[in-house]
Amino acid sequence: MSFGPPPSPYTQSALAADRTRRRRRIRALGAVAVVVAAAVGVGGWILSSAGDDRPAPARPSAAPQSPDDIRELTEKTPVTPEGKLLVEYREGDLAKTVKGDPRYAPGTWATEKVLAKGVGNRIEGLTTAATGDEKAWTLKLDGPLCATSKHLTADGRTAVVVQPVRPGSSENSGVCDQVVFFDVNTGKKLWQVTMPSASRAFVTNTNLTMTKGVVAVAWGQGSVAYDMKSGKQLWNSTTVSACEDSGFAGGRALLVLEKCGGESSEPTYRVEKLEPRTGKPLWTYKVAGGVEDVFLPSSDPAVLAVAAGDTSVTDLITLDGTGKRLATLSMTGYDPKCGERDFGAGYFGKVEYCDGVVVGRDHLYVVSKETTELRQAANWIVAFDVRTGKAGRKLDARPSQPMAPLQMSGDDLLVFRRSYSTIEPSSVIRWNPATGKETPFLYFGLPDEDGGLADIERSDILVGQGRVYFAQRELTADEKHPTYPVTAVVGIGSAGARD
Repeated sequence: MSFGPPPSPYTQSALAADRTRRRRRIRALGAVAVVVAAAVGVGGWILSSAGDDRPAPARPSAAPQSPDDIRELTEKTPVTPEGKLLVEYREGDLAKTVKGDPRYAPGTWATEKVLAKGVGNRIEGLTTAATGDEKAWTLKLDGPLCATSKHLTADGRTAVVVQPVRPGSSENSGVCDQVVFFDVNTGKKLWQVTMPSASRAFVTNTNLTMTKGVVAVAWGQGSVAYDMKSGKQLWNSTTVSACEDSGFAGGRALLVLEKCGGESSEPTYRVEKLEPRTGKPLWTYKVAGGVEDVFLPSSDPAVLAVAAGDTSVTDLITLDGTGKRLATLSMTGYDPKCGERDFGAGYFGKVEYCDGVVVGRDHLYVVSKETTELRQAANWIVAFDVRTGKAGRKLDARPSQPMAPLQMSGDDLLVFRRSYSTIEPSSVIRWNPATGKETPFLYFGLPDEDGGLADIERSDILVGQGRVYFAQRELTADEKHPTYPVTAVVGIGSAGARD
């Protein structure tokens, strides 16, 4: 499958326009910082929801991770919550793509110094420092991106799957069979390998993940795992039974989702925990019949999102360390947002992605469906006990300011609160489910023509090293101004931080 022609370099006029817009954004965000600072100074509405305005107590330092561990961050509260623009990247030449066909931009990863963004057939490394060149590096690939992993190692490495360019007449022209492992800090390609027997791996069915020391890929008719350091194949499987590997969930452990049954029968599913370096099953959980689809938003604790008798997720199931069911949580009234990326087509991997669910060690957090009632909370987030499934504390949004759970920071949840107001800024807050306390993290404005930057179903929104990043997964030319570059990435840090 083709994702459009590779982008061409910016023209000088586009670059000049980009610099002008960047200066304009800095001024706009500066104005937001003034508003926030004034509100903080007078004890206004901004901090009223936090309960008190004292800084959160210092958290104990987490145990150091080894380089091959999947990165888990405990974010420090920024020096000051008012935000300043650190990164704004705009993609040009979108009018050269097929009319109405976006330039796909899957994959976003952040380290202390670099924000990396996949765009078409390349990965752009953007400097996160307030000064210096906008681009740190560009990694050109052999073809369009087919699958990405949301995971990053503790020392800043990650992997992607690529569809190499082949002659149009080739029977393998749409095959996604190249795995590239690279360093996000430097943009250096560390290794590239060809997946075995992957003639049926396409952008619609290829799923990629990582766990400690291992990169794993599944595409239905087969799967393969590689050693992170060397790129050496550790194990692989091809379909020799009625079950096929649909995808993996990585992170602290490695789970595989297997779909069983042929085309003519109702599918059944099972989930297995694997020993990452051998592929040997450690336990198996059989999903009940009548389930249309399954997602794996967490590997440890193991959490399944199942669509029972429906195409939308109806329940979350938590498992213990041996694969036994702990609890079943009904999703009536909730919006786990599983399989909703890319029009549900499964592009770039979907098994791990439930954008309305975040899983911690003891609690999982689910966002409710939104309401349009003017004087009611736009939505809310509930903390559920992983072991019992019982609902705990609830975090209410403000009217007309919907929230989205982003990621864990130690035992706290980081939450994005979106504002449509020209007066009140959007924000990221830290929420502690044990105490119910909210702590301000960052307040900021976003470009007026954000094009979906703040929509979690259309953009990657992540926090790292005290910054928040918004990165669109699809880039489309503006209908009125098709030659204008389009905002692809915005990164915001604390106005009080030193770079």
